[in-house]
Amino acid sequence: MSRITVAVLLAASAVFAGDWPQFRGAGTNGVASDSSVPTELSGETIQWQIDLPGRGLSGPIVVGDRLFLTASSGLRDLKLHTLCFDTKSGKQLWERTSIATGRTVCHPKMCVATPTPASDGQRVFSFYSSNDLACHDLEGNLQWYRGLGLENPNASNSLGMSSSPVVAGSTVVVQVESDAESFACGIDVETGATKWRVDRPRRANWTSPTVLGGSEPVVLLQSSKGLSAVDADSGKEFWTFGDGASTVPSATVVGDMVFIPSHGITVLKLSKNRQSYEVAWQKTNLRPSTPSPLVFEGSVYTIGSTAMSCADAETGKRIWQLRLKGPFSSTPVAANGHIYAFNEKGVAYVIQPSRKGGKIVSQLDMAQTILCTPAIADGGLFVRSDKNLWKLANE
Repeated sequence: MSRITVAVLLAASAVFAGDWPQFRGAGTNGVASDSSVPTELSGETIQWQIDLPGRGLSGPIVVGDRLFLTASSGLRDLKLHTLCFDTKSGKQLWERTSIATGRTVCHPKMCVATPTPASDGQRVFSFYSSNDLACHDLEGNLQWYRGLGLENPNASNSLGMSSSPVVAGSTVVVQVESDAESFACGIDVETGATKWRVDRPRRANWTSPTVLGGSEPVVLLQSSKGLSAVDADSGKEFWTFGDGASTVPSATVVGDMVFIPSHGITVLKLSKNRQSYEVAWQKTNLRPSTPSPLVFEGSVYTIGSTAMSCADAETGKRIWQLRLKGPFSSTPVAANGHIYAFNEKGVAYVIQPSRKGGKIVSQLDMAQTILCTPAIADGGLFVRSDKNLWKLANE
């Protein structure tokens, strides 16, 4: 059993026991330990389907038996929604709305509700392309609100912002990066006060922070310049990888290995104290498109425009490619020995990977545009379009 496989299994048993609290799950790497997720998708596995207001590209998050989601609607997409649903029945438990304080101009493919919300298990942090950050408790009571777009009016771009927040320790970390003004900040989860703020490269950037894990709360901030490891409590920078990186797909961490969308995929091996690194390998033939890389059971997977590539996570040697009908915006997720990938046309692929090749074991056409990254929790796969939210699960 490889070191990468052991790290994945340990992370799954310790972290992915149930909740899916932010973009790509608790470890921000898209892997869940849930063994009851269906692998044969069909109309019979649609446990429930509900209507949603407005538009939304944000992925759902799950805390206990509650699912949280954002949407935007109204004139110029100014109305911001945070919604809460029961995961068992799909019943809406509450909805809270606010008016955007920042810029809401977006590319037609995007909308203001593009970033995925995050939770620390007690609160929900809803972030929007307008750079508004709202904090509610699990019952929907507003705890605090930050209009980061109002505070920083030059921090925006004409296509729309999409970076999702992450929670590390007692800090919610957001990246607000554009050609005119760029920064990242750590905000206290209880008070909404800024704990730290650091300047970032002035270039439009749509990547999300990645949680490094370990005993200290550390996050990775990615930009066109590269990748920085930052203490989530203080904003202190531990190390920087300065060889450039993508501004769309985000880095993935498994154990002591960091998989960066840089020159294809570049992998850093961290030191024991995680204060330094060495480059383990770099492969240009593993270049991802919009989806972030997925590391699962000893292999790294990237999705281009029409194919999924599988490579050995230890060496970067490509093992196989599997043709898929794209394009893809959604990042794939994994559980129960399978990979789940949704293309933009709404076709769900369930792929059973092995070292010999990838096999599509089932497909389900949701018949709507799907751009979000799904969540895995409560024995189900949760996915949304602009119009609907679904739970796919076995009875």
